[in-house]
Amino acid sequence: MTRYSVWAPHRDRVRLSLGDSTHDMIRGDRGWWHADADGGPDYAFLLDDDEQPLPDPRSLRQPAGVHGPSRRYDHGAFAWTDHRWTGRPLAGAVIYELHIGTFTEGGTFDDAVERLHHLVELGVDFVEVLPVNSFDGTAGWGYDGVLWGAVHEPYGGPDGFKRFVDACHARGLGVLLDVVYNHLGPSGAYLDRFGPYFAGRTIWGPALNLDGPDSDEVRRYVLDDALGWLRDFHVDGLRLDAVHALVDRGATHLLEAMAAEVDALAAGLGRPLHLIAESDLNDPKLVTSRDAGGYGLEAQWCDDLHHALHVALTGETDGYYLDFGAPGALATTLRRAFFHAGTWSSFRRRTHGRPIDPHRHEGHRFLIYLQNHDQIGNRAQGDRMTATISPDRMLCGAAIALCSPYTPMIFMGEEWAASSPWQFFASFADPDLAAAVHDGRRKEFAEHGWGESEVPDPMDPATVARSTLRWDELTAEPHRRVHETYRTLIALRREHPELADPRLDRLHIDAADSWLVLHRGPRRVAVNLGTTDAKILLDPHPRRLLLSSATADLTGTHLHLPPESFAIL
Repeated sequence: MTRYSVWAPHRDRVRLSLGDSTHDMIRGDRGWWHADADGGPDYAFLLDDDEQPLPDPRSLRQPAGVHGPSRRYDHGAFAWTDHRWTGRPLAGAVIYELHIGTFTEGGTFDDAVERLHHLVELGVDFVEVLPVNSFDGTAGWGYDGVLWGAVHEPYGGPDGFKRFVDACHARGLGVLLDVVYNHLGPSGAYLDRFGPYFAGRTIWGPALNLDGPDSDEVRRYVLDDALGWLRDFHVDGLRLDAVHALVDRGATHLLEAMAAEVDALAAGLGRPLHLIAESDLNDPKLVTSRDAGGYGLEAQWCDDLHHALHVALTGETDGYYLDFGAPGALATTLRRAFFHAGTWSSFRRRTHGRPIDPHRHEGHRFLIYLQNHDQIGNRAQGDRMTATISPDRMLCGAAIALCSPYTPMIFMGEEWAASSPWQFFASFADPDLAAAVHDGRRKEFAEHGWGESEVPDPMDPATVARSTLRWDELTAEPHRRVHETYRTLIALRREHPELADPRLDRLHIDAADSWLVLHRGPRRVAVNLGTTDAKILLDPHPRRLLLSSATADLTGTHLHLPPESFAIL
């Protein structure tokens, strides 16, 4: 006999659909309904007099997709082998972001396992996986998920994801999972049929009711899902998508509550667990400890660092990049993480952000990246940085990111200057929804001067194929040279710990119009982004070149550095 439960506080009748039979459920406390029944593994719920069976909002498996019945799943049946895994700290780590569906040609967890040796040799510490929860269709980014606790079946389902995590841990790699709690996708979002899960909308879809009537169970739904990934799938941390879209006016914000429960779980499991937010707020409160009045998250993505690097490397100053073209913007942002810190943002047309305290906030709490899935995939053609700049210039950016006080993150393929773009794609079966996505994407970029033929069709399988990594490039130039440089930069972080020192109050920067020098303890990271040789005066301590991307000349106290090159001394 199996116990089935579902929360449907405003329904008069709920039935359990189990194979060919239905069973009336009994209403319990706080709007929960329960039934004990025997039957096959697949089940669904019928609400009031509806004839359409709906999947369980807390489903653990959806073998027939997001519109089909749920399937019972026993977490205890998987044979884990990572019993000696004790986790990894975030401070000093390097993160590698990947999308399971385009990381390999096969696009499954098991196929990804076959490439983990590449990440081990590269020297990264964490794999950050884009969302793997169930979404409608076979191919997609994963941010249109609707059943947050069920693993996308085309990737390999829950057992496939567990095999992937287990394999990562066996190779010394931690796993971070991207989760989306700020909205639900447009297809299969049945939560509001069960209860008052929704309250308003975001620009992406319906938002959750986190502070209104009956919101306690909605908050519990989110918290239980987060804890489930960490506990049942042995994931080492979560990347929380767009937390600025979480509307919560309660005395204890959902993020603060989540951080407290995750810290408690970490204590019980005996290994560190990490919460990393994506936030557009430029508010250090997110990564300030709870005893100091903050939410207590460990880290956050820092788009200001990306924007400053992107403008310095590419020269693009359109849209939100405009302010980052100001003189000294890169050095300013490297010193304090946030460029907009209680200052005017021309893109937002208002004052934005709040400054961090470099004596209280260490750099590892802010992720730095040259590229990520958003900053590539949300471009009209999904073009990578090296589609417009030279690999040598990109390597200058890599040297800054990997030798900065911040936590560096690499987007899959960046480490060899992959030629494949990473474009927006989806695979909705509903023809009206597919057409809306297709037309909406082209209309969005038409407003910025792009012709229809220039914007890839998100619904075309060829878009997915173009976005899949080409691993054969690794043996060809300049990809091999770029890859070797990334490997060496990451190795230098291990050999010379001062290059990974997260203390922002110890960072000193010398900068001119075209070059800058990061002072990292006794080490110097010099970068020339100009078009002519740079003659850089260094302090008089004797030193030697540890790594140079071009023929640099160290003469006495002067470093002569060619254009678009870097040197670490």
